[in-house]
Amino acid sequence: MRLARIRTADGVLTGEYEDGTVETGSESYLVGDDAELLAPCEPSALYCVGRNYATTNDQMGYERPERPDWFIKPPVSVLPHGAALPYPDWTSELTYAGELAAVIDGRCTNIDVGDVDDAVRGYTILNDLDALDQDGRTARKAFDGSAPLGPWVETELDPSDVEMTTHVGGDLRQEANTSEMLFSPREVIAFLSERYTFQPGDVVSF
Repeated sequence: MRLARIRTADGVLTGEYEDGTVETGSESYLVGDDAELLAPCEPSALYCVGRNYATTNDQMGYERPERPDWFIKPPVSVLPHGAALPYPDWTSELTYAGELAAVIDGRCTNIDVGDVDDAVRGYTILNDLDALDQDGRTARKAFDGSAPLGPWVETELDPSDVEMTTHVGGDLRQEANTSEMLFSPREVIAFLSERYTFQPGDVVSF
């Protein structure tokens, strides 16, 4: 199932998305007509893992980390699918990375790897914008609009073998499979849950 958040004349609603229509149970809304797609969740934080693809690490000459290497983006970094991307005037080298992202379903902490699926609402896509000419990971990655998210949450997705592609202007720029990750999505979520209490709607990207 695809879960989408929409803004309507009746307020912000969540429902099942299919073929441009969102069914909320009592009403049906047509996206672009009487509904506007919003980001599929409202995270209190976005936990993003970097250098997690074996092939990319080898190509770039990075050392393989012994544990997940992560950083945090704030809620103000979220943009809905299709929104205009910011290009801050303080950078001249803004880049991107399409990533699989888990949406946490409820408040939880200290999750076992085997219990991760019960803690996850589903998966969506995050664009990790990165101002490469800034000093320090927070300055590079954590700013307004630096995490476009969506368009919806896939509730039945197995994250262990997903083909990921990123296109810019119709051109293929990035391609990988989640099976190539050094730490699987389930392992990453369990690892981070030892350090943070996740809130409903929090995002973990890989």
